[in-house]
Amino acid sequence: MITREEILSRENLWYKVLVTLVFTFLTGIAAQIRIPLPFSPVPVTGQTFVILLAPLFINKLAVFSQILYVLLGVLGIPWFSGNNSGFHTLIGPTGGYLIGFIFASLFISQIFKPNRFKVFNTVTILLVANFGIIYSFGLTQLYLWFSFKQVQLSLPKLLSMGLLPFIPGDLIKIMLVSATYFAFRKITR
Repeated sequence: MITREEILSRENLWYKVLVTLVFTFLTGIAAQIRIPLPFSPVPVTGQTFVILLAPLFINKLAVFSQILYVLLGVLGIPWFSGNNSGFHTLIGPTGGYLIGFIFASLFISQIFKPNRFKVFNTVTILLVANFGIIYSFGLTQLYLWFSFKQVQLSLPKLLSMGLLPFIPGDLIKIMLVSATYFAFRKITR
């Protein structure tokens, strides 16, 4: 079994490209796990599972996987949630979440130390990345999108459309990411 350290220490550029592409495509696949909400333009998706998992396994390559995911989606690959693509998605109501994915990956890859961090530390980092970073970008873009449409949202309305309905699912995903990583680590020791 290949460990995280072996993946990152490989000098083979093609191997790193392949690993990056795998997580890029996993993000696109997870985006198709989609539950639309009738009261919000933001659906529940499976993307955050991959976004939070990738840096634990491939460190900084996760940032490149998310940049590539967003770039290829903007260029026309229909793998954003609901088979969407194009620049209009990036400036639409969910575009901030897409940008937040990149910064959350960067944050986790900078902070996470695989041999020093226990479950509590890992879950804390994932919570900050998810609720602090992804939602900061997502809620900001959602607010701006509604403002552009000349719809003024109160803070409670914004949170009820872009944050509150997602908390239970995101907490489950965070626990699953942590469990997946530590189970993999235990198996590969």
